[in-house]
Amino acid sequence: MDAGALLEAYDSQLREEGELAHAQSTRRRPPVWWARFGDRGLVTYRALGGLEGAALDALIEETVAHFRDETEVVTFEWKTRGHDAPVDLGRHLTAHGLVAEPEETVMVGEAAALAVDVSVPAGVTLRRAGEGHDLLADVRRCAAMQEAVFGRSGGLDAEDLAHQIARDPAHLELWLAEADGRVVSAGRLDVVRGTRFAGLWGGATLEEWRRRGLYRALTAARARSALALGVAFLHSDCTPMSRPILQRSGLVPVTTTTPYVWTR
Repeated sequence: MDAGALLEAYDSQLREEGELAHAQSTRRRPPVWWARFGDRGLVTYRALGGLEGAALDALIEETVAHFRDETEVVTFEWKTRGHDAPVDLGRHLTAHGLVAEPEETVMVGEAAALAVDVSVPAGVTLRRAGEGHDLLADVRRCAAMQEAVFGRSGGLDAEDLAHQIARDPAHLELWLAEADGRVVSAGRLDVVRGTRFAGLWGGATLEEWRRRGLYRALTAARARSALALGVAFLHSDCTPMSRPILQRSGLVPVTTTTPYVWTR
């Protein structure tokens, strides 16, 4: 499939309902959805229906007022995409106090194209968290590795993530690479309910283990698992560091995404 077809699949399956599956509450304010996930909010939509100028400003102002006055969220994100209209949406959002975070590349690919054999260094093993080992201990070890790489554990509490995996293994997996009993790379596979997509999230590799094919191997392992779960497409929002790795693995850049964030 070419980039245009992959983008069409992304827009039709992953926006709106595809982003709201785990929301604690949602409210429709056409043409957008307001959603709450604990102390965080999200604004999602498939298209803004031609809104621009004063009408767009009114929607943004109403959105800020909703999260500020009607919820207790600490922050909310308005997730923009590079191919959306109007082209000056970012300027309108910043005018209402939202702050742009770094742009990321939206990558999409067919799972079958990514399910390839990738060699790893001798002594390295790949497996799902909890496979032959204690699930919670595996998740904690992966979170500690990710914190060593990024200075944070990816925004998911280890106990909560382990509980989610145990409760719903058909929709959430954590994969890891080990060397001498140490987690050196890891990443999640998150199957999106009601779609043919799964997301590749939380990928991290210790600096001394980079450029050895570990992340590509974990991507391929997750692709094979996704196929077994009936998934057709994989997607990820990529930083400049992860984009070339996933592009070599077979994902295609289809658009960009820039989160605009309001904080109380």
